[in-house]
Amino acid sequence: MPLLGLGVYLNNECFPACVAALKHGYRHIDSARLYHNEAEVGRAVRESGVPRSEVFVTSKIGSGSGEHGYESTLKAVDSSLQRFGFDYLDLYLIHDPLSGKQKRLETWRALLEAKKAGKLRTVGVSNYGVKHLEEIREAGLEAPAVNQIELQPFCQQKEIVEYCSKNNIFIQAYCPLVRGQFGNPVLREVAQKYNKDVAQVLVRWSLQRGFSPLPKSSQPARVVSNADLYDFEISAEDLAKIDALDQGKKGAISWNPVDAD
Repeated sequence: MPLLGLGVYLNNECFPACVAALKHGYRHIDSARLYHNEAEVGRAVRESGVPRSEVFVTSKIGSGSGEHGYESTLKAVDSSLQRFGFDYLDLYLIHDPLSGKQKRLETWRALLEAKKAGKLRTVGVSNYGVKHLEEIREAGLEAPAVNQIELQPFCQQKEIVEYCSKNNIFIQAYCPLVRGQFGNPVLREVAQKYNKDVAQVLVRWSLQRGFSPLPKSSQPARVVSNADLYDFEISAEDLAKIDALDQGKKGAISWNPVDAD
């Protein structure tokens, strides 16, 4: 899985952003059924000239559509493949844990079945707290490969990150750009020191912390700029300054149902 991915949340017309991303070196796009842009992503991959085998594509199944459950999940996977126009997806996630324990586990079993059938290369979860991950372990099922959560300097979710690290569950970080709230003086100071913008510092921080950040932009120029990360490294001292910005749950800027029953 390429660590840097393009997020396409709230971007129903994401074709230009995806094409720009693929042209400028991105090889990872993160979509979801909820985003209503699986077909746009699929078209961008096909028309980019980049071989399908070189692009890591993710989608997710949410509870709000009523698709959680064993049979409905299998149908949703087939529907996603049809929308993308792909034979397989690289990663498929349970988007949220809001459907309750029984349906969460049914949905997970269905994703494992779809993986066994070759439709999905990897399966994981999103917005899962420790207790949701423990459910899967206690059921004796294969653990998720990925947990995608909000993760940025003001909301570092240390308990979940520590659990995932100990259990070999890789962390993907959504909202790494704190939705453009770039006024923090520490972030501005660090950005000025490295002659970078705050967005680049935020994504670089995420990479150096060992996460897979998924910065989102609908603007092709910003998509390209967000990937200009590999000519600098944040020092340990400056990383510590950014780490100290953590506000726990108070720092979250997105819907974050990790405490759901």
